[in-house]
Amino acid sequence: MSEGSPPAPVPAGTPRTAGRSAVVVGGGLAGITAALALADAGVHVTLLEGRPRLGGLAFSFQRGELTVDNGQHVYLRCCTAYRWFLDRIEGAALAPLQDRLDVPVVDVAKPEGRRLGRLRRDPLPVPLHLGRSLAVYPHLSLAERAAVGRAALALKGLDLADPALDTQDFGSWLAAHGQSARAVEALWDLVGVATLNAVAGDASLGLAAMVFKTGLLSDPGAADIGWAHVPLGELHDRLARKALDSAGVRTEVRTRVTSVSINENGTWSVQVPGERLETDAVVLAVPQREAHELLPPGALDAPGRLLEIGTAPILNVHVVYDRKVLARPFLAALGTPVQWVFDRTHASGLRTGQYLALSQSAAQDEINTPVADLRARYLPELERLIPGTRAAEVVDFFVTRERTATFAPTPGVGRLRPGARTKAPGLYLAGAWTATGWPATMESAVRSGVSAADAALSALGRPRPRHLFEFEEAA
Repeated sequence: MSEGSPPAPVPAGTPRTAGRSAVVVGGGLAGITAALALADAGVHVTLLEGRPRLGGLAFSFQRGELTVDNGQHVYLRCCTAYRWFLDRIEGAALAPLQDRLDVPVVDVAKPEGRRLGRLRRDPLPVPLHLGRSLAVYPHLSLAERAAVGRAALALKGLDLADPALDTQDFGSWLAAHGQSARAVEALWDLVGVATLNAVAGDASLGLAAMVFKTGLLSDPGAADIGWAHVPLGELHDRLARKALDSAGVRTEVRTRVTSVSINENGTWSVQVPGERLETDAVVLAVPQREAHELLPPGALDAPGRLLEIGTAPILNVHVVYDRKVLARPFLAALGTPVQWVFDRTHASGLRTGQYLALSQSAAQDEINTPVADLRARYLPELERLIPGTRAAEVVDFFVTRERTATFAPTPGVGRLRPGARTKAPGLYLAGAWTATGWPATMESAVRSGVSAADAALSALGRPRPRHLFEFEEAA
């Protein structure tokens, strides 16, 4: 137990204190957020995580002298909940936002010298903020650019509260609104695959509309990009644990919950190897399949729906060169299997050479491909994309695979995503896969933790900490 942490929840049989208590199961962003929110409201919180670290699927590990993120994670200025989280753990300065959206887009199918386009914004009202960028975007024809503008206005007019949007796929909607295959590749999927982890034809129109309306069509600065300039573990493990300790949360890692059950007096029992904790409330902040296994009978009307929520993989390719090969912090690519390339040299602690990370979303076709085959495929593609790699030596090449990186944002998934409250009083759900309205992002995870904490605090008769909901006002 952390020094100075509160005495509850307690092992079964221990006399109960007058203070309210909660157990949060899962130490990803959703669980950390729920634990902090509950503790800030005066609830005695225990956070249980089966892994040896916090952070869920946004974490770091050591590979020799390199500190490696399992995958490249970014957020946008419109991600007000995740920005609140960064502020709460005192990590905002370590994951800064761009001053203004600026995405280099390189098309390797074009002759060198004519490959670079940019998606960037001007200090003008929506939708004029992207008007100049779209007007000169070289990867689309004049007619395609005009059609994109018309589709964007139609997208802006969609009602995100309309459940019918979730039953349609984004690709069909784009085709019906005059979008060519090239426009989908060079613009809509460029953004959508990275945020939804699915190509347009496999994505719910409701989730896609949410991404584009919120990110590109709500506020001029909404799509400005932020990313960690330090390893993710520095934020989501070290700083998060420091914040939890300061809030009085008892944090236990390498502690896997085996069962959750309600007691006759309305309290809850949480079983871990060798110990049973009794508590007033439980937040299950774990993946949907694990939540399904832990749910007591009757907690949801249709618990089987959790198993119908599919998953989608992300493949990350890591290449260390003996010299600097890329001058930009990141770029997006067209005409190549490469999607996004990020410079992770400084964040990883590399002292010589350059370390590039390729983030490959919707990677169903490659997630199980052997490393040697991926090397044979991607190194030549990087030579096509980044001229500086052609004379450089590859010092290291490795991959990380997240086979269940996100929930699959398929049409109809909205009806499968449960809210924070269950039918069992005192039991709440959190996770990016719950009904946040967002796709599976860090923003969705934090929002789910806030929703679960809010529901629990209401039931426990505790006031909501005002600072917890400041991001709602910002939104």
